Amino acid sequence: MHASIPPSSEARPEGGPLDVVAMGSALVDVLAHATGDLLERVGLVKGSMTLVDLDEAARVYRDMGPATEVSGGSAANTAAGVAMLGGRAGYVGKVAGDELGEVFVHDMTAAGVDLGRPAVARVAEGQSSETATGRCLILVTDEGERTMATHLGVANTLGPEDLDEDLVARGEIVYLEGYLWDVDSAKAAMRRAIEVAHAGDALVALTVSDSFCVRRHQREFLELLKEDVDLLFANEEEALLLFGSPNFEAAISATEETGLLAAVTRGPKGSVVVGSGATIFVDAEPVDHVVDTTGAGDMYAAGFLFGLTHGQDPEHCARLGGKCAAEVISHMGARPETDLKELAT
Repeated sequence: MHASIPPSSEARPEGGPLDVVAMGSALVDVLAHATGDLLERVGLVKGSMTLVDLDEAARVYRDMGPATEVSGGSAANTAAGVAMLGGRAGYVGKVAGDELGEVFVHDMTAAGVDLGRPAVARVAEGQSSETATGRCLILVTDEGERTMATHLGVANTLGPEDLDEDLVARGEIVYLEGYLWDVDSAKAAMRRAIEVAHAGDALVALTVSDSFCVRRHQREFLELLKEDVDLLFANEEEALLLFGSPNFEAAISATEETGLLAAVTRGPKGSVVVGSGATIFVDAEPVDHVVDTTGAGDMYAAGFLFGLTHGQDPEHCARLGGKCAAEVISHMGARPETDLKELAT
C-alpha cells in the first residue's frame, strides 16, 4: 500500500479523527551540556544513542553537569510538535505509575496530545527498576550535537496488549519510531498497529531513528518498506546505511526505487523529498546559533506530517519541517519554546 495523501473517512471511531498517531518509547529526557572528554570518560560514541541499564544510567548521570528534565522520546516529541502546530495528535507509549510517569502523562496532555487509554504499568515496592518510567540522558556538546544514553525501563515492555487500537484507528497517519524495533514485544505491537492503520486506509510512516538502529535492523526495515510503510523519514547517514549506498546520490536513487514518499534530512544542507513524481531539494532554514540538535529530526517530522495532513504538497511539508527543526535547535531541549502555529501560517 503506497499512497500520497490519506483519504478522509466519516467512519472514524468515537473520539474524532486525528491527523497523526505516533507510537514510541515514552521517556523523560535529562539534558546537560558536555565535552568530548566527558563522552570518552563515560564510554559513549558521540552522536549516537546507546541503550544502558540502570546502573550505567546512574553512572552517566553522576558525571553530568546541571540538567533539565522534560517528557520526551522521539515519537512523543513529534506528536507534541504536531499538536503545537495546531494539529490533532495522539500517542501510544508505556510509562510506570511513578512520579516520572505522572510527569510524562501531564506534559503530553498539556501539549494537547490525546493519549487515549494510556498504558501505565503498576510499580510495587521492591519491584525491579525495569518497571520504572524510562529516561534518556542527553549530553550536548558545544557544537550542538547530542549523544544519548537511554534506559528504557517500562517502555521496554510495551506490547500488543498495551496498544489502544481505537486510538490508532483514529489516525490519518500512524507514525512509528524505529527504536521500538529493538524489543520483540514492541515489534509485535508495531506490526499490529500497521494492521490497524491499513484496515482504516491510513498511511504508515516510519522513522528509522538512529544509524546504530539501522545497522541492527537493516534487513527488516527494508522488508517493511516493501509492503507496510508509505512514508519514510531518515537522515543522510541513516539512508546510506539503510540502502547500503556508497554515496548520497546512490542512496537517493535507491529511495526512489522504493516508490515511497520519503524525507531525508541533511542538517545544515537541508532536506530532500523523494516521491510524488519528483525529487526535491529544500534548503535548511537559517539559524543564528545552533545550541542543541536534540529533537531536530522529531520536529522536522512534526512539520512535515502536519503539512501533509493539511493539504500541503511535499515541498511545503519539507519547508515547514525545516522551520520547526530550526526553532528547536536554537535552544536546549527537544520541545519548541515559541508558538509553532505562527510557522504554519
